[in-house]
Amino acid sequence: MGNNYGTLFKISTFGESHGSAIGVVLDGCPAGLEIDEAFIQSELTRRKPGQSKITTQRKEDDIFKILSGVFEGKSTGTPIAIVIDNQDQRSKDYNHIENTFRPSHADFTYQEKYGIRDHRGGGRSSARETAARVAAGAIAKLLLKKYSIEINAYVSQVGELKAPSYTQLDLSKTEDNIVRCPDPATAEKMIALIDQVRLQRDTIGGVVTCVIKNTPVGLGEPVFDKLHAELGKAMLSINAVKGFEYGSGFAGVQLRGSQHNDEFYYEGALLPERQGKIKTKTNHSGGVQGGISNGEDIYFNVAFKPVATIMQDQQTVDKDGNEATVSGKGRHDPCVVPRAVPIVEAMAALVLVDFLLRAKTSKL
Repeated sequence: MGNNYGTLFKISTFGESHGSAIGVVLDGCPAGLEIDEAFIQSELTRRKPGQSKITTQRKEDDIFKILSGVFEGKSTGTPIAIVIDNQDQRSKDYNHIENTFRPSHADFTYQEKYGIRDHRGGGRSSARETAARVAAGAIAKLLLKKYSIEINAYVSQVGELKAPSYTQLDLSKTEDNIVRCPDPATAEKMIALIDQVRLQRDTIGGVVTCVIKNTPVGLGEPVFDKLHAELGKAMLSINAVKGFEYGSGFAGVQLRGSQHNDEFYYEGALLPERQGKIKTKTNHSGGVQGGISNGEDIYFNVAFKPVATIMQDQQTVDKDGNEATVSGKGRHDPCVVPRAVPIVEAMAALVLVDFLLRAKTSKL
């Protein structure tokens, strides 16, 4: 199984949705980093279930415990192990799918690949695993703060409802509402739509947009470890993600090269001793050129499908190929994107920290 991620700043997550606990081992964190446990907890709280009427009502406090790698509030340079107990499992809710495959879930593929699967909540394939990523990502964020790198994700679309471009939004308002959209008018409509879908016993998809500011020039490793490629891999590894685009993305195909090229200029040309910096007039590149950060805002969109578990009857087959009917039970999100915001930020932070450490070896 691909349970490990990263090159220098590496994580390995473990645990299942209905097991006793989930967790992460983080290796490669430099020694001396102040580990703000209150901040880590606040990040986990943003992701945890049961936080509003438009999320799953499973109740998990997601209280974490650091087992190693931290002494007197600072990282020691040794592996940091974090564990999060599972508290509110209802495994009986999944008895009906022990031998049947839910449409668009990992049930069939896990069974075929391994010959065994934990049907309780999806086991390892459950989005419950992402709590471990958020814990590790919080530590990555603490390191990025030392370099003034800011990562802000928000819900930019639910169904056909779209928020304005991030350049027109105050991203500090993202946490002001339960859907995590910084545009109040759009957020109100999104909440109403998700609640309507929930009452219809259905689900709906959406988009999370992420903006990364103050990234230094030079992050990214050509040829196969391009920055945008690694961000894409990180985002596509998140449960329910169906698409990734950065910069102009697919809309860029409608432009001519003369429209799409980001022309350079020198900001601060009148300052003595070239104290300004090279910038671009536009940012269709999304802050990445040649697979390497160019110092502009990095921005990308992550598309999430409608949650696969719906509270309606669906046709399927059992493990012997016999026709069967399956209906969703238990507690599930009608729309995953509000809780996905901190997950997207966490994975982006893990990518950036890894490249930040790797960049220190690129030249004398």
